[in-house]
Amino acid sequence: MDNGAPRFSSVAAGAALELRGVTRLFGALAALTDVTITVRPGERRAVLGSNGAGKTTLFNCVTGDFPPSSGTIRFFGEDITHFPPYERIRRGLRRTYQISALFPGLSVRDNVYLACRGVSRGRFSVLRPGTNDALMHASEALIQAVHLTAVREQRVAELAHGQQRQLEIALALAGAPRFILFDEPAAGLSPTERRELIEILTSLPAHIGYIIIEHDMDVALRVVESVTMMHNGRVFKEGLPHEIEADPEVQELYLGAGHA
Repeated sequence: MDNGAPRFSSVAAGAALELRGVTRLFGALAALTDVTITVRPGERRAVLGSNGAGKTTLFNCVTGDFPPSSGTIRFFGEDITHFPPYERIRRGLRRTYQISALFPGLSVRDNVYLACRGVSRGRFSVLRPGTNDALMHASEALIQAVHLTAVREQRVAELAHGQQRQLEIALALAGAPRFILFDEPAAGLSPTERRELIEILTSLPAHIGYIIIEHDMDVALRVVESVTMMHNGRVFKEGLPHEIEADPEVQELYLGAGHA
């Protein structure tokens, strides 16, 4: 699907996202210390850890909201350590946030259309979209992908919390992303909404890799193939989902002593 977004050549081998020795200081406080992580193209990974482990700061460094104090970040082989956020977006990096960042007064369709328009070459055009507008067709496809077709004309303010989370995923998918950072997408969801989220994430195109931060391990471990555990701003342990789930140190650190 060509919606006018910038195109960059795909990488057949190597890393989609590579962090080397990433440290982030806030004054004397080290929120991240010497973090090294490599994620392959198309890989789905969970970053887990208790509150204060450095997970969101890690995302902020990757997206450029808070650049690292030291270390390097490469995206599909390109050093983006000092790139502003919009340049990272142009290269196919997307992110969702813990707190919804939507236009509550607009419809679902208009929210998705604006997201597609914002990463397209014609984003500054003053012409109104027609019925055959490519971005409008792209918007409809994304709405269907996140199971919101039935509420496409509703104002975002009228949506259930889970539907707003689904909409955020649609916005992150705008413009043919190559990699997405999901920041606690299951927060506040009911069991039914969690099942819907799992279905959406597992149905994403195989070439789109992602990292998910999630406190709900039942969700996180079902939608990824690898896990990085963080503790006190450092990488504590890495492994496959079943290895992390069964690890006694992880259980004690993340779930509390006495977890069976």
